[in-house]
Amino acid sequence: MYLKDNPPSVASHGRTVIGFNWIGGREVEGDLPSFDSRSPIDTRDTVGIFPECGERDVEKAAKAAAAAFPAWSAMPAPLRGALVGRIGEALARHKEKLAAIITREVGKPLREARGEVQETIDLCHYLQGEGRRQLGQVIPSELPQRHITVHRRPLGVVAVMAGGIFPLSTPAARIIPAILCGNTVVWKASEDAPTIAYLFARCMMDSGLPPGVVNILNGKGRTGCGKHVVAGLDKGFYQKFCFSGGTAVGRLIAEASGRNLSIPSLELSGKNPMVILPDCDLDNAVRGALWGAFGTAGQRRTSIGNLIVHKDIYPKFKEAFLAAVADLELGNPISNPDVFFGPMINARFAKAFEEHWNGGLEEGATLLCGGAKWTEENRTAKVHGPLAKGHFMQPCVWEGVTPGMKLFQTEILGPTVNLCRVEDFDEAMAWANGTPYGLSSAIYTADRALAERFTREIRAGLSSINNSTSGTEVHVPYGGIGWSGNGTREAGPGALDPYCRWHAVNEDTSGDLQLAQIHTDYTLKHTYEASHWEKL
Repeated sequence: MYLKDNPPSVASHGRTVIGFNWIGGREVEGDLPSFDSRSPIDTRDTVGIFPECGERDVEKAAKAAAAAFPAWSAMPAPLRGALVGRIGEALARHKEKLAAIITREVGKPLREARGEVQETIDLCHYLQGEGRRQLGQVIPSELPQRHITVHRRPLGVVAVMAGGIFPLSTPAARIIPAILCGNTVVWKASEDAPTIAYLFARCMMDSGLPPGVVNILNGKGRTGCGKHVVAGLDKGFYQKFCFSGGTAVGRLIAEASGRNLSIPSLELSGKNPMVILPDCDLDNAVRGALWGAFGTAGQRRTSIGNLIVHKDIYPKFKEAFLAAVADLELGNPISNPDVFFGPMINARFAKAFEEHWNGGLEEGATLLCGGAKWTEENRTAKVHGPLAKGHFMQPCVWEGVTPGMKLFQTEILGPTVNLCRVEDFDEAMAWANGTPYGLSSAIYTADRALAERFTREIRAGLSSINNSTSGTEVHVPYGGIGWSGNGTREAGPGALDPYCRWHAVNEDTSGDLQLAQIHTDYTLKHTYEASHWEKL
């Protein structure tokens, strides 16, 4: 691993990692000039320097993955599981260093970064055991001397692309089950977090993962390496594509996968509702709304978009929520690790977030707080640490938002949330289901019957009762419906299903050609003396 010193102004943040692509078990340069991964906390801090990949690099990675597939898929699944376990152990050994890099590179507070590394460790340990449980089936036949077994088989080469908000746990949730099932992987790391991807590769190297099983490319998304990775679908490079990101790109991947008769795994955008009913624990609901709206600076796909509040509690909730927002400790998560949220991940997200302010006002919504970038001039006592070189945004709360507005319907990545007043539970449900998305959802109520009705009627892949929209566990299925995904699920008992195909095997030991339905005697019936029930 090669390192260089940062400039003196940011030397205390850490050193710069000189990174590489990882193709066929070798660290290699790309075909194009390198790019810098700069911290969104302070853009003078170069976290890593990485090669930009072109079309030829993608082809090399795909060929390396295809070449590694026969030997890796032939390895017994329990041994693949043991290797996955060693990857988890390597992550655990370096947890604090990995978390510190996530904070620098993505901008999330250290407690969230530690949680992400721990989630990935948990994932490895959970799936390690699945190496001994890749169970098939034994099915009875309708014909004598025929035995039917059903087996899991790997698909081949799996492509993985995921955004940078969860730069370790999100791609790992695709890569780990894929390789556990015997597939090989081409992973295009997020351009916003290539350093943590490279360090994940180093953990896989330290664990002894064979060459070519996982191949990592670096570069930009739609305008760079990413477009070449997606183009690999039509070139026959992969048998499956996994994508986590925006719905628009997800549609392009779905179209290309469909042309090639493969099934993609898509985890896409969200506009997640939280319903607040009058009988809720108000303090708990406020805490859940704060975390769902502003955790990770509101950039999670599971962040709350619309807070749907019953009219009878609306005034009290609004007052308590705004007071809690005003009391949030915000700012620089390096100088002040305990801040609630830090900067946005990049200038592109920050610009899009700024643009939504005018759009909301033009639609007639009322901005109760926020609407500016934090600066040295407008900062308050609740804003901590240096801000001038980062993408730090004020938390926004909108009022008067209705389902007909773009503000209600459009995913906005950033610290913003809409307060929506409804008359009753039926209207709350109509509004909660009033967007084309269906990723996460939540309700706060003490009424068990209404909570159960909510979970029956809500169109979402994940729901919480008296908890927030953000946060799940590695043994729980995760994914969305509608514009939030195509129904595939990561994690949980079905984590392996997207990365396998079922193979049915008929073994006939009769010595004759037996044909189901044709040679099956459905008329077989033994007859007995009549029972004469009428005489009983």
